[in-house]
Amino acid sequence: MRIDKWLWAARFFKTRGLAQDAIDNGRVLVEGERIKAARTLRVGEQVSVRVEATVRQVVVRELSEQRGPAPVAQRLYEETPESIVAREAAREQRALMGEPARAIQGRPTKRDRRAIERARGEG
Repeated sequence: MRIDKWLWAARFFKTRGLAQDAIDNGRVLVEGERIKAARTLRVGEQVSVRVEATVRQVVVRELSEQRGPAPVAQRLYEETPESIVAREAAREQRALMGEPARAIQGRPTKRDRRAIERARGEG
């Protein structure tokens, strides 16, 4: 089965097109090597998938041509223990870091603008 179809069926990507783009951009590796979207995937192979900032290492358990509900899709692969630990650590790190946009309280007032201009040496 084609890897782009499997990634779509396993719910790593919403569409096959997104899966193909990820493969073309090198965000999907099989056994540590870059691949093409038409590559045949086999049971037991290790696949590394990077979606946004999250990298998941999974082992293929089943193949499916159909995209089903999430519990069925999760049976298609098994995530490695190292990947789970790394993903949890990254999630905790993101929780500890504050959101930079939270400090912004809307548009600056006239007084704020003048203070900004003075700090820049513009006014």
